[in-house]
Amino acid sequence: MAFPAVTALYAGILGLIYFALSAWVVMARGKYRTVHGDGGHSELHRRIRAHANFAEYVPLILLLAALIEAGGASGATIHALLLPLVVARLVHPVGMVAPENSRQQYLFRAPGAILTWLILIAASVLLLMRAV
Repeated sequence: MAFPAVTALYAGILGLIYFALSAWVVMARGKYRTVHGDGGHSELHRRIRAHANFAEYVPLILLLAALIEAGGASGATIHALLLPLVVARLVHPVGMVAPENSRQQYLFRAPGAILTWLILIAASVLLLMRAV
């Protein structure tokens, strides 16, 4: 099985984004002097959820992509899956902290979430096609 180099590249990029989200949560914890939970602060709660949402989706998608790449998929296929994932994971948190029903929420959060779901579905289908 070949080393999934393209997936590894994106895993590194996404790891740095995850770190940035972690630091973003820590900064809000400091701002609101909240060590555990969200202390009832909406902004902190939204940052925590943006961070958690990343952790809920990205590892599985990276695993699927690595398996697809290790199974012989082209670098172009992996780029087509993971470059949009990077974009989706960058815009999603912007929409998460936007005010309820604001234009920013609809411009960033929803497209980030929908794009992430589409990538998850595409990667799952591609992997199933390779396995069958």
